[in-house]
Amino acid sequence: QVQLVESGGGLVQAGGSLRLSCAASGTIFSLNPMGWYRQAPGKQRELVASITSTGSTMYADSVKGRFTISRGNAKNTVYLQMNSLKPEDTAVYYCNGKSVSSSNVYWGQGTQVTVSS
Repeated sequence: QVQLVESGGGLVQAGGSLRLSCAASGTIFSLNPMGWYRQAPGKQRELVASITSTGSTMYADSVKGRFTISRGNAKNTVYLQMNSLKPEDTAVYYCNGKSVSSSNVYWGQGTQVTVSS
């Protein structure tokens, strides 16, 4: 069974930084693309950033220039470097990935990011 596990969330002051990590297990197939979503209380889940196996990236307008997504050297790992954090970045952040073999999309359990003003 494919599992994605996120880590790196926490509480940070506005202007600070956090780095989220996500690692997948349970599959020998690549996940492509991989991405980060977030969901704030009372709001819909939204795409934050995604990255393909060739390194192509896309970002939500609200995080461009502040967040950077990257893939790790280990298979099916992805990171999200978040700088200049704002209170409106507060949300549960979820990692996801799409299997290249089955096209199933897998989600992590989420990690809380709280930015205080």
